[in-house]
Amino acid sequence: MMTDADAREGEIALDVPPLADDAGIAFIGHIASSWKNRSECPRNIRQARERGGWSRLCVAAPFRPALNGLAVGQPIVVLYWLGEARRDLIMQRPRHRETATGTFNLRSPVRPNPIGLAVTTIRSLDALEGVLEIDPLDCVDGTALLDIKPWLESIDLPHGFTPAG
Repeated sequence: MMTDADAREGEIALDVPPLADDAGIAFIGHIASSWKNRSECPRNIRQARERGGWSRLCVAAPFRPALNGLAVGQPIVVLYWLGEARRDLIMQRPRHRETATGTFNLRSPVRPNPIGLAVTTIRSLDALEGVLEIDPLDCVDGTALLDIKPWLESIDLPHGFTPAG
């Protein structure tokens, strides 16, 4: 639990930890990455790309048939479990902000359900071994892998959004 000494101005923590009895999650594998601990891990995927790290999705054997149909060069959505993150803040004040804002207005790993999300590209794929090389992610080596989904422009771009470029 957060103490007053841990809080930045404007931050609000829950009095009790969030309940976790309403969902079951199966980890489908793990993420191997060049970041061995939280202190060296980039704060976001942009920083991970700039720093030139690497990441691989390592899919456990029972889930490998689900890789059928994926291809090198394909964009995917990766969901992962940020198990070391705090789960009690509902208002946060990141170091780069003057004031606090709601947790759901941030990409911070600190949230009631610390689920990481990244859109990335498959660089290589070994479906038999269950290994997908992807762009670097902002998570430490060994992070639990929750899901892989195809990124589809016709579905994943918000209505009315026109990409720049």
